[in-house]
Amino acid sequence: MSQADQVPASAPEAAAAAVLEALNATDSNGTEAINATGKFVATPEGTALAYGSLVFMALLPIFFGAIRSVSCSKSKELGENDYDSGYRNASDMPETITGRDAARFPIIASCTLFGLYLFFKVFSQEYINLLLSVYFFGLGVLALSHTMSPLMSRIFPASFPNKQYQLLFTQGSGESKEEIVNYEFDTKNLVCLLISTVVGVWYLLKKHWIANNLFGLAFALNGVELLHLNNVSTGCILLGGLFVYDVFWVFGTNVMVTVAKSFEAPIKLVFPQDLLEKGLGASNFAMLGLGDIVIPGIFIALLLRFDVSLKKNSRTYFYSSFFAYIFGLGLTIFVMHTFKHAQPALLYLVPACVGFPVIVALFKGELTEMFRYEEAPPEEAGPKEESSESEKKDQ
Repeated sequence: MSQADQVPASAPEAAAAAVLEALNATDSNGTEAINATGKFVATPEGTALAYGSLVFMALLPIFFGAIRSVSCSKSKELGENDYDSGYRNASDMPETITGRDAARFPIIASCTLFGLYLFFKVFSQEYINLLLSVYFFGLGVLALSHTMSPLMSRIFPASFPNKQYQLLFTQGSGESKEEIVNYEFDTKNLVCLLISTVVGVWYLLKKHWIANNLFGLAFALNGVELLHLNNVSTGCILLGGLFVYDVFWVFGTNVMVTVAKSFEAPIKLVFPQDLLEKGLGASNFAMLGLGDIVIPGIFIALLLRFDVSLKKNSRTYFYSSFFAYIFGLGLTIFVMHTFKHAQPALLYLVPACVGFPVIVALFKGELTEMFRYEEAPPEEAGPKEESSESEKKDQ
């Protein structure tokens, strides 16, 4: 997270896991406040409004993404074809992160970050950002459309003529026929796609900070919803590794600073500190990288699913980790504002989000049960039920 950044005015599931790597790898934790005329000094009111808005926006995808991840988990248990709640396509099913994935993630993220740094050093920044804009335009439209879909289902009246469609692309014929693309959608999905495309064109043409935030919120919510940690131990490994990653690349080198200042893509939430003076045309932004939202967010979502598995009608671990996130983010802002130096947000978020729930579990005597909680990968859910039914028939 950084104090401010000048965003230029011109210029996740085939990709769910890959997008998250990009989000965290390009986390803008080290950008300094600069504008065309020199150092920008925000007013106390503008600073308070900007950081308060960033905190509020960060909480939205974590809270709603965690709730929606519970529905994803249910669809995973029932099987992709048996659950009728909008998760009709393989791209809508959650990706499970295992311990091995978590251990490799900081290395992959570091390679991605350093690769981007070299790209910006060797090639023209203008052409790289043009390619990135087109790439994130496609991802953003799909992510925003998926985010809006449940809301549209509630808004549209029951009398709305909602026709069903299927996009099917196969290879071969007869018994050797193989499905390449099998995507089901309806009229409501098309409306969501149209609205998302309008936002995408707005972002491409204007790079406006509101369009950036709409895409950023959609990316973050989809990441929290669709990226599932298989257990608490995996979450600790992932957060611990990225804790070291964030601290090293912010304090140890200028790589993250350079990439964050050069990277034009909706991989951060921004809010103008000069909004009160310049209105919607403001240009000096406080910012928060999406990696600082998604990484703790998927751990908080895991704890909500653990709460649900206890069947006690209690959300103790979810709320303890959620308020721990608020505390950690507030502490990040306080330290940064006090010492006038960019801070890696995960330095404060990881100990808070992991430590608070562990302390609660110790007091409740459920620490062992917490670390034993395990989620099966989605591909294992359906076959297990089928095999058990066939075994019963054989018996």
